[in-house]
Amino acid sequence: MSSPSRDTPDQTFLNADRLLVGGPRAFARNVERLLWHLGFDDIRNIDGSGDEGGDILAARDGFRWVFQCKWTSGNTISEQAVVQVDAAKAFYGADRAVVVTNARPGRAAVTRRNRLKSIGVSIDIWGDEALQKFATTVLSEYAPKGYNPYPYQQAAIDAAVHELAATGSALVILATGLGKTVVAGHVISRHLRKSPLDDVLVVAHVKELVHQLERAMWRHVSKSVPTQVLTGDERPRSLRGLTCATIASALAAVDSGWRPSMVVVDEAHHVGASGQFQRLLDALGTTPTLALTATPWRGDEYDIAIRFGLPVFRMGIAEGMASGYLAQVNYRLFTDGLDWDAVAEASEKGLSIKDLNHRLFLPHRDEAIIENLRETWRCTVHPRAIVFCRTIDHAEEVAQLLRASGWRRARCLNTRQSKRDRDVLMSEFRDGRIPIVTTVDIFNEGVDVPDVNILCFMRVTHSRRIFVQQLGRGLRLSAHKERVEVLDFVSDIRRVAATIDLQRSLERLQDDEIERLQLPQPVITFSEPEVGSLLQEWIKDAAALEDAAEEVRLQFPEVPYP
Repeated sequence: MSSPSRDTPDQTFLNADRLLVGGPRAFARNVERLLWHLGFDDIRNIDGSGDEGGDILAARDGFRWVFQCKWTSGNTISEQAVVQVDAAKAFYGADRAVVVTNARPGRAAVTRRNRLKSIGVSIDIWGDEALQKFATTVLSEYAPKGYNPYPYQQAAIDAAVHELAATGSALVILATGLGKTVVAGHVISRHLRKSPLDDVLVVAHVKELVHQLERAMWRHVSKSVPTQVLTGDERPRSLRGLTCATIASALAAVDSGWRPSMVVVDEAHHVGASGQFQRLLDALGTTPTLALTATPWRGDEYDIAIRFGLPVFRMGIAEGMASGYLAQVNYRLFTDGLDWDAVAEASEKGLSIKDLNHRLFLPHRDEAIIENLRETWRCTVHPRAIVFCRTIDHAEEVAQLLRASGWRRARCLNTRQSKRDRDVLMSEFRDGRIPIVTTVDIFNEGVDVPDVNILCFMRVTHSRRIFVQQLGRGLRLSAHKERVEVLDFVSDIRRVAATIDLQRSLERLQDDEIERLQLPQPVITFSEPEVGSLLQEWIKDAAALEDAAEEVRLQFPEVPYP
């Protein structure tokens, strides 16, 4: 890998030489980048074994498109590409089909396309000449999305840029749904506008997130800036421009002598007191570093501010909701299984969290949970739901139960599936072909489905970070959504503490001098009002209780109970 001087400014990511050198994987990603510039949405790379002839699925103006990306070192492509994309169009139920190539269609390819057209099947071919026309006369300098940040995002961008110039390090904390990648993209864009020949590194802990980050950055960097992914599976020849890398691969590149001029650490809560992140940052020394996270808490109690400094900007879920930047929440805690006979004993002596959960909560039957879900579904406009389950087996069982209960297209999304199968399922979920998905934790980080308006928790998590990430899946606003319905079949007092703490934060913000939205009250309700009264009386320090260990002993005051 090398980092020579940048290509001349008139060259774009569709430059013929760049496409040839990059190879087939990079070519497919450059096609994705082209689609972002052309205004496509929900773009998913499905290339791989069993892709049925399709490499990319994308949507535009309500229509589904499938693309076959045909890279070659030769001059022409054969008819096979047309045959493959025609099959993919039928398999994925696409409305349009396109072959994209860095070469030209051969005579047989053109003949096959024309033959299909004569029977009413339209296949487009975007060859090398079409790509160069896109680059020079169609594409604007920047993709259409990514500009005009919200006021709070602009404040975060300005604060980060100022702190990077002053100290070389900046930490931004934004709740899920508030656009931390937008902030990162604008900071990077400012840096590259000022120093267009610099190299920028964006680093994350897993390769799936790395690919998502590269796609997100396309909306912010000039079409002349090359981008690439660096992982254990992909090692580009050059690290010019913007490189999105896994931590291990980034560390290896830096150990080999590569030195980016700026570093962005995404999901910065993965930075611990020691390990590869610390080694990378130590090796880069004074290189300006921007760190971003939605959930700064770590299980080992390491404070990431030790590495990055105090946050220069922070906005949590409560403030995002109160300011109108996140969807309002109708949060219902189902605690009908409360064992009232255990309350007297729990009131008289201290119990551990584990003991308290065992005595206070009884498990809910999946069938009863689905009936509550059905009632919410009926009352929700354009319902789209995620059901968080205990295990993959449980998620598959719940999906089957949902299908038997009337949601015939309910599906389970899990890590046993191939990436292609997950991408296809996510595409169908996002465009509404699949209305409800069961999963365990695949939605925790880096997944954006703005139209989700029902969340159902059928699992317990003791991690505040995971809970907030999963709640965040429903908080993003969309054109047809202002509110998310949350059904929480709680069986852990720490979950109750987390939601009560959110409620209290919202109540405090109502008294702020800053003009806020008037939120409907209460945001959180209990299926049995007396349960809510009891637990809110018991939980005096909700924030501390969220992170308490199982063995913590809890002393409760005298409280009335039935």
